[in-house]
Amino acid sequence: MVKHYSCPVCLSIETKLSLYCLDHFKTKKTFSIWTCSACGISFTRECPAEEELGAYYESDNYISHGSSSGGMVNKVYQIIRNFALNRKKALVQHESGQSFGILLDIGSGTGHFAAKMKTAEWNTKCVEISEKARQFSISHFELDAIPPSEMLHIPDSMFDCITLWHSLEHLPDLHKYISEIQRLLKPEGVCLIAVPNITSYDAKYYKEYWAAYDVPRHIWHFTPDALRFLLESKGFKLLDIKPMPIDVFYISILSEKYKNKRFAFFSGIFKGLFFATKTLFNKKGASSLIFICKHNNFYKNTILL
Repeated sequence: MVKHYSCPVCLSIETKLSLYCLDHFKTKKTFSIWTCSACGISFTRECPAEEELGAYYESDNYISHGSSSGGMVNKVYQIIRNFALNRKKALVQHESGQSFGILLDIGSGTGHFAAKMKTAEWNTKCVEISEKARQFSISHFELDAIPPSEMLHIPDSMFDCITLWHSLEHLPDLHKYISEIQRLLKPEGVCLIAVPNITSYDAKYYKEYWAAYDVPRHIWHFTPDALRFLLESKGFKLLDIKPMPIDVFYISILSEKYKNKRFAFFSGIFKGLFFATKTLFNKKGASSLIFICKHNNFYKNTILL
């Protein structure tokens, strides 16, 4: 395990304890989340080293790496995922301005999104830390799935679009991976990053029971302003922030389950609907947000032209 005594992003020692969270999936241990006063990033203070990360995903309970349709929560997740895949595909095509192209999906899990893009005639490549999830995506979808260590061998400026659907928060070295995204993205390419929003209505309501904290797999915990600051400091131009309105339902269901509430499924649906309704008036209150960005230099050149 790695323990951070200063902010791993900006190295400031001006950090403070935010809350303690339980790992419900794997270890059943409690982890602390700290917030940096300088850059606004929150982080799990004690987290797995990069070479240890894969073991923390090897659980049948970890839905995004599983294919089981058993259980009410899993069934809901499968329904939501099918809806979300179509929305993500449309978003990629719209933001890239291309019906097909070359796409890199970082943190691809079992490969369902990459497979969806493959059927839409996109040339797809996947990066996934879990060997079990990689093998599933290869055997079921015939995807080109590699571990993060092999990203270094990919040629520069190769991809029209790079996506990170709830994976940036898992990456141990933000500077390294964001620099790699910069290197791999074509000058005119677009990057889509979806992360949980710790200032969302549901996060504020559930506090330490909020399922999207997901410690210690989630190393980073973002506010919209903190992620904007990070991306722009690394040479990206943030073009837009969009809500992911469906996420709040299964996050709320899981959070109700963590609180040992009776009828967690139904109370989660009801509360998810309440939170989703509130985000109609404030998108930055959504449980998850999508950050759409491009190379800052390309954006400036386009404006000048």
